Amino acid sequence: MEEKSQKYIPALRYDWLTALYDPILRLTLRESEFKNYMVKAAQVQPGQHILDLGCGTASLTLLIKQAQPDAEVIGIDGDEKVLMLARQKASQSGMVIALDQGMVYDLPYPDNSFDHVFSSLLFHHLSRENKLRALREVFRVLRPDGQLHVADWGKAANPLMRALFLLVQVLDGFSTTADNVNGLLPSFFSQVGFADVVLVRQYMTVFGTLCLYHAQKPVQG
Repeated sequence: MEEKSQKYIPALRYDWLTALYDPILRLTLRESEFKNYMVKAAQVQPGQHILDLGCGTASLTLLIKQAQPDAEVIGIDGDEKVLMLARQKASQSGMVIALDQGMVYDLPYPDNSFDHVFSSLLFHHLSRENKLRALREVFRVLRPDGQLHVADWGKAANPLMRALFLLVQVLDGFSTTADNVNGLLPSFFSQVGFADVVLVRQYMTVFGTLCLYHAQKPVQG
């Protein structure tokens, strides 16, 4: 997920690992627990427009739709192969969601389009420049008073969590993950204009400290 001129990097870095993405998350990252918490806390309402940024295999996208069937839910991801898995899951579920291919720092949606934007384990794949570009795009497409919900790696809660996170850094790259482990994501949210930036919850996992963040676009943003 770097510059457009560069090859897209899959969620687990290598294409051949994409099929293992869902099982790995289920077994190692308390996926059901933290994603269900995100959806419940958001309190999505009927008729609202929802974007799942970097939706991957659409696990979170489908949870949102399941929780509020009368919302319009869209997932976007740059990886064509992972979107094929997402579309298979959506078809098997019987739920209707839109799944678009596109880069998160160049969103193909009009200004003020969404009430909520969700993101799960996306930002640690991006360079600092692209983190900020993606957040500016999120700010643009959110309606005033719209909400951003992010789950991603954060500052290690203790030395063990820091040591475990080295495995993620070896796989996903030290340069893109440094901002996460240094606890800089909340400051990036504020930098692009978000208000009420809060670290909502932390989860200790076998790969490090997973953090849930919430931020809001000001009414006059």
